[in-house]
Amino acid sequence: MGTKPETSSIASVSADLDSREHGSKMDLRNMEFEPQLFPPSSFNNNLPPKGSPTKDEPPFVRATSASTTSDTESGIFSVESELCVEHESELDWFCISEQKLICSHCAIVGSCHGHSVTQLTTRVTAIRNQLVDVCEKIQLQAQRIERFVNHTLAAKERALQTEASRAREHILAQGSRVREALEEEEQRLLEAVQREEERVEEGLLTQRSHWSRALSGLGQTRSRLVHVLTHTADAQLATAGQEITERVEEAEGVGHPCDTDKLNLNTACSDSKLLRGLWAGAVLLGPAAYGPADLQFDPRTVSPLLALSEDGRTVTFSKRQPRDSPAYDPARFDHWPNVLGTAAMSTGTHSWVTEVGQSGAFKVGVCYQSMERKGPGNGPRLGYNDCSWVLSHYDSDYSFCHAGKNQALRVVRRPQRVGVLLDWPSHTLLFYEPDSGTVLHSLTHPFSAPLLVACAVADRSATLLQ
Repeated sequence: MGTKPETSSIASVSADLDSREHGSKMDLRNMEFEPQLFPPSSFNNNLPPKGSPTKDEPPFVRATSASTTSDTESGIFSVESELCVEHESELDWFCISEQKLICSHCAIVGSCHGHSVTQLTTRVTAIRNQLVDVCEKIQLQAQRIERFVNHTLAAKERALQTEASRAREHILAQGSRVREALEEEEQRLLEAVQREEERVEEGLLTQRSHWSRALSGLGQTRSRLVHVLTHTADAQLATAGQEITERVEEAEGVGHPCDTDKLNLNTACSDSKLLRGLWAGAVLLGPAAYGPADLQFDPRTVSPLLALSEDGRTVTFSKRQPRDSPAYDPARFDHWPNVLGTAAMSTGTHSWVTEVGQSGAFKVGVCYQSMERKGPGNGPRLGYNDCSWVLSHYDSDYSFCHAGKNQALRVVRRPQRVGVLLDWPSHTLLFYEPDSGTVLHSLTHPFSAPLLVACAVADRSATLLQ
């Protein structure tokens, strides 16, 4: 690299004037370095040390103070012999403070007195050296860009084609496997339904044949008894008791027809965890997974142990009941920390998500509108009557509760949110974890009345998410 620009003091300028009067040249050894002309830039990244040659170094020639005289004489710097208008002296100095050409008189007694100045040749040398640095950096940057375009981007394009092809193959393989599984499951279910249908039909035919014979026998028995009644003389009728008794016993032995579940199709034959999981996944991944925007808790049902937020979506448990008890309402739970939703569900498919966070005691699910609300019994207790179906969490245990029966659930990861999916046409109720899509529990039940969102909280809070 070339010598950095130098800054002259007033004394050196004055000495220069004296030397010019005696025909001598100025000594540059007492000069101070001029500040860097160009600010550092991003070109400095990954550059080799200054002065060290590289195979890609551009063929630039650095200007130095030692070569200043020859460069000036050869016209490299294109320094013309211009004169100062004020002092009629050669403009061979540069004022750094005002960024302009000056003469030595300007620096001593003129407008640039006291400013930072340097010789013009030194200034030009520094600029040329820095221009060489910038050009080198630009060329290195261009080389890096060229390598990035020719090598990195080309490799990325090749990798893109490979990865895209692999992704397509993976999708096709997964789709093929899913289709095969669906076809197998569909065939299995159709065969199961066919067998169940044949079983019921056979039972119906047997019953029809049996009761047809019984009906024919009863008709014959009745005809005989009517004949005895109308055509038998009194003396013979008095002694026909044995025959009459036999006919009556024969009629009574036929029995009474009774409708049983064996004469109905067992819908469990069409139940499939695979199909239910795929169906639930399709619904839960849709835009309606978090339920309608107007889904809220009904303030009329809020237990005195719970506090309802202003937006009607969050209930918070409080161990102490409020001093001012809420007004009596037949819809309000007065003992258990329960709350119900506002909208009844009796058709279609519905899903919603309840955020339970770190709550150690909660229940989420559905119940009939007819569920009891008053007292400490099991009637108004979620999961302990035949009017409610809930997923329950207490301490570290999870279970499904209905009619006082608890079915323990195996939960690998503690859910922060619990989703509920209700499909009324198929009478399916499903509990799942939205974050992973894991089905926690599912059941089918012939719901016979409109259902409400049901929730109970005995620790912290629960929120209906939008």
